[in-house]
Amino acid sequence: MTAINQALQAVSLGEVQNFANLDITPLLAPTPGTADYLTLVEAQERGLAVVTEVSESGSVPTLLLENNADQALFLLDGEELVGAKQNRILNLSLLVPANTKLEIPVSCVEQGRWSHRSREFASTERALFSRGRARKAERVSESLRESGCRNADQGEVWDDIGEKMANMAVDSSTHAIADAYEHFAGSVDEYLQAFQTSETQIGACFVINGTIRGIELFDMSDTCNKLMPKLIRSYALDAIEERPERPESTTAGSHSINDFIQAVAEAPADSFDALGEGEDLRLHSNSIAGGALAARERVVHLCAFSQGSEAGTQGHSSSMRRASARQRNRTIGPDFIDDADDAENT
Repeated sequence: MTAINQALQAVSLGEVQNFANLDITPLLAPTPGTADYLTLVEAQERGLAVVTEVSESGSVPTLLLENNADQALFLLDGEELVGAKQNRILNLSLLVPANTKLEIPVSCVEQGRWSHRSREFASTERALFSRGRARKAERVSESLRESGCRNADQGEVWDDIGEKMANMAVDSSTHAIADAYEHFAGSVDEYLQAFQTSETQIGACFVINGTIRGIELFDMSDTCNKLMPKLIRSYALDAIEERPERPESTTAGSHSINDFIQAVAEAPADSFDALGEGEDLRLHSNSIAGGALAARERVVHLCAFSQGSEAGTQGHSSSMRRASARQRNRTIGPDFIDDADDAENT
């Protein structure tokens, strides 16, 4: 039995919660648990973690993390870091050992800025919208299999953000996804406040408009309690974009959720030595994207996204439109693109 299979077999489904077109079904453990690591927000609040550009010139796909705590530090797939030369997101989940400096793989989510706004990055209470995380996860898995690197397709990330902003009619001088969250802050908060995390909850299955979009699973209930708001905001932004004008009563039943969980458990997973502690387990399936961080004899975090033909189809464009959007993005700010490409090569 694989680590992912073992982790998923141990959970049970809680009672589904609903707001508007988003359903969240809790994944429950038999008992509550306390993590033996800190989250990035916790460490930064205590002055124990510093995230900066790797150098004065910077490198778009890499940041420098200094963990000065006597505990390991957990970084969540897709969580956003703001400041320095441009806002970034984590390409995958990491467990950084105590008292360690580590270069971490990231992607840019603010295409139109390449200048210092601050010396250090601050963690935010959000993650990249779930559809973007799904595509990023697939590309990171491909990168690991093909080259042993943990890179996303930066142009594709920008395309996804540009498409999201256009569909939601959000203007941003720097093409920052943060501005979409700010623009819809009231609506996102309505979604967030509608859901509660229970004492033994270690994850959730997210359903938008009756279609399963993904699952998130942590090793400990207190980690889930701390990080679930970031994930709810992630899925909420997609739900807001895809909210139908005439809401219908659509939900995924426990049978289909169990089927999806079983499909994730049975999906082939490639194993790679992780940056920091543990191993990266990357799902290798035509219908599911994602991966898990396994460390300390358990799955610390799993994210798995449905890649079915109906998952997130609203708002998606054809590959021709995506290529066109990429070309437009690259002509919006040529000086920035040139600087970013130079920075990647430093």
